[in-house]
Amino acid sequence: MKGWPVEKPVKERRRPFGRWLRETGWRHLIGVVMIVFAGFPLLYVLSASLNPTGTLVGSNQLFRAVDIGNYLELFTTPTLPFAAWFANTILIGLVSAIGTVFLGALAAYAFSRLRFTGRRVGLLSLLLLQMFPQLLGVVAIFLLLYGIGEIFPALGLGSQLGLILVYLGGALGVNTYLMYGFFNTVPQSIDEAAKIDGASHTQIFFGIILRLVTPILAVIGLLSFVGTASEFVIASVVLTEPSSQTLAVGLYQLVSSETSKNWTLFSAGAVLSAIPVMLLFVFLQKYIVSGLTSGAVK
Repeated sequence: MKGWPVEKPVKERRRPFGRWLRETGWRHLIGVVMIVFAGFPLLYVLSASLNPTGTLVGSNQLFRAVDIGNYLELFTTPTLPFAAWFANTILIGLVSAIGTVFLGALAAYAFSRLRFTGRRVGLLSLLLLQMFPQLLGVVAIFLLLYGIGEIFPALGLGSQLGLILVYLGGALGVNTYLMYGFFNTVPQSIDEAAKIDGASHTQIFFGIILRLVTPILAVIGLLSFVGTASEFVIASVVLTEPSSQTLAVGLYQLVSSETSKNWTLFSAGAVLSAIPVMLLFVFLQKYIVSGLTSGAVK
């Protein structure tokens, strides 16, 4: 209204730099340092993959030379079955991830919903067994697959199916325990209501429970795919034919020889091998936080 005094906006006083640094600034500084620490190796590998020299000597300056020849060489060299390695990695990773999720969900549902003799001992045994990595059993895995291969060649050494079965057995324990914690967050009253309507355990599991525990299924699937796609020791022992090897085993051959190391070609392969993992992570990222925290806290 005319004649009324107009209030002037009050300017917010800026905090002194020292106070800002003590309260919140140090967090930003740590975040910037961590981003640089995590991002520099990625930029260095990408820069090396675009370097046509074949060595890392000229890669000290990032992106001094840009050439996609290394990427083209991966798919055009007859003695380098990179496409087969890539397809094998995707196949083994997806089958192992799906199998791990399915078997782990079955076991977690049984431990969470059923009451049977040896339940607590079984959970404790699964947890204790995972304290020993698969690396300790490489010799036993080799001898076991060698003996199985004499009877069933499809499951012996050089078989991708045999490698998948090894991965499934090794990842069952910790994933079951993680899923078990998430399954416990689902109220059992839902199961009881379904049983009153005449539903069986199979119908409850596939029709109700799996839809409610989607976050943990996505997390386990992602972790399983990343683990199998990057695993080297067991894959190098089991897969003996070059055409059946995975990217981790195949790319190692590019830098394992003393006389013919090609680090830039290796870097190009490493960049391409990271694409499936990155795409899967972006696709499932909305489930990761809720799946890990709910399962772990419970």
